[in-house]
Amino acid sequence: MSDRQNLRIALLEDNSEQAARVSGWIESKGYYCGVYNTAEAFQRAFRKTSYDVVVLDWTLQSGSSGLEVLHWIRKTLTSDIPVIFATARQAEEDIVTALRAGADDYLAKPVRQHELLARLYALARRAQPEVEILECPPYIFDTSNRQVRLNDEVIKLTEKEYELALFMFRNRGRVLSRQHLLTSVWGTSAELNTRTVDTHASRLRKKLKLLASERWKLTSIYQHGYRLEEHTGSL
Repeated sequence: MSDRQNLRIALLEDNSEQAARVSGWIESKGYYCGVYNTAEAFQRAFRKTSYDVVVLDWTLQSGSSGLEVLHWIRKTLTSDIPVIFATARQAEEDIVTALRAGADDYLAKPVRQHELLARLYALARRAQPEVEILECPPYIFDTSNRQVRLNDEVIKLTEKEYELALFMFRNRGRVLSRQHLLTSVWGTSAELNTRTVDTHASRLRKKLKLLASERWKLTSIYQHGYRLEEHTGSL
């Protein structure tokens, strides 16, 4: 990801007034904001340039929807670029659908200026993390390039999946409430609820093989949260 002051943000928004307002907020912080009003224009731009984070509207007046664009991003791009939805759709099922499709965050309109900028700032801050190697065999976390390896194989994770996995491994053995995880990884509960944590935890179980049959197990604690634990006596 780019240096914080050179953060490049792509905004897909077909409401010109909303696009001007949000891009103005972003540019006021010294970031670059590329604005696109159709999915087709957005996709053409991505074939020529790169961005550090994407802000998507869900409902577009013409062409593909924001959700379809998200599917295209996850299928086409080699890197797991962070994607945030900023949309009028507020139903829980929409939030869950977006997160399961690979979105990293979700904001309901009307978007609040300081909240949006705070989330973008958090992404920028993570662009220059302290170098740290966390080893929990067979997993190795390298925070310099935000990668996790399982038996020397790099596991492809989204931005939030990586952060949740790293936080859980740093706090292995502890029972972590869903609210604690939501606040620690996403920064604020905002419009998201604890189902967000459940969705990402389910994906981590599959991708990192955090199962009862493996060395490390991600256990759901009834009406509370999760605990990542190592099987005693495992090789």
